[in-house]
Amino acid sequence: MSVGLSHVRVCDLSGQLAGAGATKILAAFGAQVIRVEDPLTYGLWDILRGAGPFVDDRRGINMGGAFNNHNVGKQGVTINLRTEAGKELLRELISVSDVVTENFSSGVLARLGFSYEEMRNVNPEVIYVSNSGFGQHGPYHRFKTWGPIVQAMSGLTFSAGLPDDEPAGWGYSYMDHIAAYYMAVAVLAALHHRERTGAGQRVDLSSVPAGIAMLPTEVLDWTVNGRASRVPNRPGGNRADFDEMAPHGIYPCSGDDRWIAIACRDDADFSRLGNVLNEPALMTGRFSTLQQRLAGAPEIDRLISDRSRHRDADALAQDLVVAGIPASVVKRPRERIDEDPDVAAWGLFPTVTHQEIGEVRVEGLPLRLSASPWTMSAGAPCLGEHNQEILGGLLGHSDEELAAWTRQGVI
Repeated sequence: MSVGLSHVRVCDLSGQLAGAGATKILAAFGAQVIRVEDPLTYGLWDILRGAGPFVDDRRGINMGGAFNNHNVGKQGVTINLRTEAGKELLRELISVSDVVTENFSSGVLARLGFSYEEMRNVNPEVIYVSNSGFGQHGPYHRFKTWGPIVQAMSGLTFSAGLPDDEPAGWGYSYMDHIAAYYMAVAVLAALHHRERTGAGQRVDLSSVPAGIAMLPTEVLDWTVNGRASRVPNRPGGNRADFDEMAPHGIYPCSGDDRWIAIACRDDADFSRLGNVLNEPALMTGRFSTLQQRLAGAPEIDRLISDRSRHRDADALAQDLVVAGIPASVVKRPRERIDEDPDVAAWGLFPTVTHQEIGEVRVEGLPLRLSASPWTMSAGAPCLGEHNQEILGGLLGHSDEELAAWTRQGVI
């Protein structure tokens, strides 16, 4: 087990990915992360719990593949915060925790009686990190949102898509990942501050500005030049955003749904591309400069496609790379996860053991620390799996108390 954060205990009320993804990172580096969930309405707390993908025909609240992926290495308890006994249990847990994390809508915990001020009354040194779509303050703070909506609000959606179609968005849901990374950094920064000063603090994180931070060139172009995006103010598909390269795109190859990505950085790259593809039209003087290539981009894309569609994607990518041209096969899941030697060397898909699912691979972390490496071996907690260990062992409640609370719907 990693020892980097083994001195840290996190009371984790977050869910989905924006919050759960952050505490997954903390758990991988040794933090004790205790997921707090509702015993009765788990589907309203974290809808991923019983949602796919699934490893087989089994279904249920503990079988969700995404939930397992985002919550590996954590412990799980159930506490009903609609009851006074449940609220008191949460106060006890906060009192022995270093960090409290959540990604509810603005004000949810405060309305339940757990504002930052109330948490400090229980634990004066607590670090409280909230992560919501629009933060806890400002004109939008009461709005509720979801990953794709955050992408639209931040401007990411407008930047993606084909030139003649509507904006396409960024899939589902990249902003949750980015917000999770910011949240993990925020926790670490607050812990460092406390270790230096002894003081906890409240951290307010908003996912929409996190999305804006992913648009540095677009933001710069607007602030400096007053341009919204590529002319005519629409997404440019796979072409370079600011006309810095041509060709720059995705092209078909032989076989079913096989593609290759090619980017020519300069005149030399383009000259070599014509030779590799054996296409005379690409080797004439018509496209010898960047400006000529930009003006003739549709024709160049057609010429490349006419040649590439008859070539094996792997072989063509190899020929292009050997020639010094940036290129790669557009990898499918099997190629990326099972067949890529670099991914295997990094150990990016470790196997964990889940109490009900069994052994299954999950997403690891793309970094290495020589003194305190991350580890993942235990799957996500089943609903209430660690009630005995945490509420009994850590907080000191008897088996009789736990049994009574179970009957009463408190845990």
